[in-house]
Amino acid sequence: MPQLVWSALLDPHRRRVLELLRQNPMPVGELVTALQLSQPATSKHLRVLREAGLVRVVHSAQRRIYQLEPAPFAELDAWLAPYRMLWNDRLDALGQHLESQHLETQHLETQHLESQARNSRTSRKVET
Repeated sequence: MPQLVWSALLDPHRRRVLELLRQNPMPVGELVTALQLSQPATSKHLRVLREAGLVRVVHSAQRRIYQLEPAPFAELDAWLAPYRMLWNDRLDALGQHLESQHLETQHLETQHLESQARNSRTSRKVET
């Protein structure tokens, strides 16, 4: 995975640009409005994303429309796959542990309620 991609993804404004472009391609003006940044700042972020290969520009008449470039995201996804499997295994183990704790808690609560009911019946018999 190229260093440029990782560097580009570090900035929260650039990640926000990618989120917006994931929804649909946009011209710079719409990105400026959505990001609430100046036009030069937005253009700088777009340049970094373009140099990293994460976005591309499509010319439509007088406008420059920015859209995601899917290839680097597929490469990033492939790189993350083994780590995702590690997380999934750990999350599965955590889920199993939490489920066993939940069942144990339910069992203890049931025993406590049954004990209270027995004590209540016993105390009523003693009173009569």
